[in-house]
Amino acid sequence: MAERRYQLQSERANEVIAALLEAAEVPADRRIYYQQLLTTVLKLHEDGASVGDLKITSTALKELRYAYKVFAPYRDTRKVTVFGSARIAQDAPEAAAARRFGRQMVERDWMVVTGAGGGIMSATQQGAGREQSFGLNIRLPFEQEANPWIADDPKLITFKYFFTRKLFLVKEASAVALFPGGFGTMDETFELLTLMQTGKAAIVPVVLVEAAAKPYWRILDRWTSGTLPERGLIHGDDATFYRIVDSAEEAVAEITGFYRVYHSSRIVRDRLVLRLERPLGERQLAELGEKFGDVLTGPAEQAPGPVAQEANEFPELPRLILPFNHASYARLRQLIDFLNTL
Repeated sequence: MAERRYQLQSERANEVIAALLEAAEVPADRRIYYQQLLTTVLKLHEDGASVGDLKITSTALKELRYAYKVFAPYRDTRKVTVFGSARIAQDAPEAAAARRFGRQMVERDWMVVTGAGGGIMSATQQGAGREQSFGLNIRLPFEQEANPWIADDPKLITFKYFFTRKLFLVKEASAVALFPGGFGTMDETFELLTLMQTGKAAIVPVVLVEAAAKPYWRILDRWTSGTLPERGLIHGDDATFYRIVDSAEEAVAEITGFYRVYHSSRIVRDRLVLRLERPLGERQLAELGEKFGDVLTGPAEQAPGPVAQEANEFPELPRLILPFNHASYARLRQLIDFLNTL
């Protein structure tokens, strides 16, 4: 049975979309995506979408398009997203740690991404400097104006919707650092952990920074690593998605150490392909299979470069090809930790 094409009810409208793509000289290998985008927009008309729904969709699409454009020139530079309260004073120990963290990450050729507000966000961007910072601001009736370290910079993006802003705070991050914060920080913490737990976001190092004498994250950890597993609400391994650290220096070491051997990953058909900084020896490959056989459906393999159907990214890096069963992404995090000890 032939696959049904994603089209409008009007054949004339479908022909106009095809002609428009031809006139715009859209490359053949990308034409299907633009055809589907245009079709989706006009299906809102066919569905009789309300004006309110059209406004939300239009604004969200414009915000996505602009943010893609701003980030595009920096896609090859690793970025760390930093969350934390806008209400923390600049002379507080948490802010001092955030400034050190931002500066030290930039010294290691990273860029920082924050919500562009005050408190932890402002301190991090002060440490990192304007040139190495992105600010993803949110329009609110109070509290959230862009801090002076990113205001008026071309890398400042202002969003109307939290959901489009959150997409880029996670999508662009090769690491996430969380400092103490309120409801917003808690929301971002648990959304990030949920996305990694369910395989909806790439696994990246997540550090919870204790920067003051009074504990903050360790109080939360007693609940997330104790109460939740005890009641069967999460698996005990799920707490491995994050690390609690006591200083900016420990946070930097945890993040950079995550990329000691592991580089990145892609799903290619039914296989998980890990890019590595160096290939594994036969003994190491066998040990990996023994330790993580519970989440592998067969033996792991290696390749000297990109595999078939993989985008030709990082062609110089060797590949570790895993028949991952997608049963536990926490175990996959542990597998990456194991690779980084080799």
